[in-house]
Amino acid sequence: MVSRTWQVLDDELARWRDAGRSVDFWWRDDDATQWTPALERLVDLAGEMDVPIALAVVPATADPALFDRLGERHADACVLQHGVDHQNRGGDGGKRTEFAATEPDADALARIAAGRARLAALAGARALGVFAPPWNRLPATLAARLPETGLHGMSSFGPRAAARPAPGLRQVNTHVDLIDWRGARGFVGVAAALDQAVRHLAARREGGADAGEPTGWLTHHLQHDAAAWRFLEALLERTRSNPQLRWIDAQALFGRGA
Repeated sequence: MVSRTWQVLDDELARWRDAGRSVDFWWRDDDATQWTPALERLVDLAGEMDVPIALAVVPATADPALFDRLGERHADACVLQHGVDHQNRGGDGGKRTEFAATEPDADALARIAAGRARLAALAGARALGVFAPPWNRLPATLAARLPETGLHGMSSFGPRAAARPAPGLRQVNTHVDLIDWRGARGFVGVAAALDQAVRHLAARREGGADAGEPTGWLTHHLQHDAAAWRFLEALLERTRSNPQLRWIDAQALFGRGA
């Protein structure tokens, strides 16, 4: 029996089916630096469910052993660049960001390029050349110049304004965050998570958002409490075998960088 909470997602999927359309999801997990029990659980879950996952890894603090273990546990997992050092430079009272407006673009781009080079050396072919800024914040001037650093993709949060925000750059965002950052910093709740997903799906279906942008699920393995793990397991189990729905690999969305 389908719970009333999950019914909202089933109803929206039915609307897509009635319109003769299929649904596409993708999955990004942030803040990987070391091979922790939480990361192992996440990667094993993705492998068991046969759902593609993209790990956003912080280059400056990434442990080389992470990539060895990743190869052992999930051969197809992709790696994105999660900023450079994930340090907040927003200043007192400002919004958290690694890339403050006071930092010259040239300095920020040099840091990003160095981070890209380190991550590529560690991750090898797994690294896609895609930038996921910490706290999902990056000045537009920097975003437009990411291709100068060897990056060709970007992933933030919320419906994208354009699939190609700058020459040589493709953007695919996430839209559902499982963590309640303004509250207890644990799971946001089943109803709230599904509401985020349904709102983006409905906007895509009705023309209020880019219909070609897959609905992205954002997780933070280090923040997951028991309820978050239960929800994630239930979501993957419910959707992985649905013939109307597919989980798209990040490589298919962005291509593979050098």
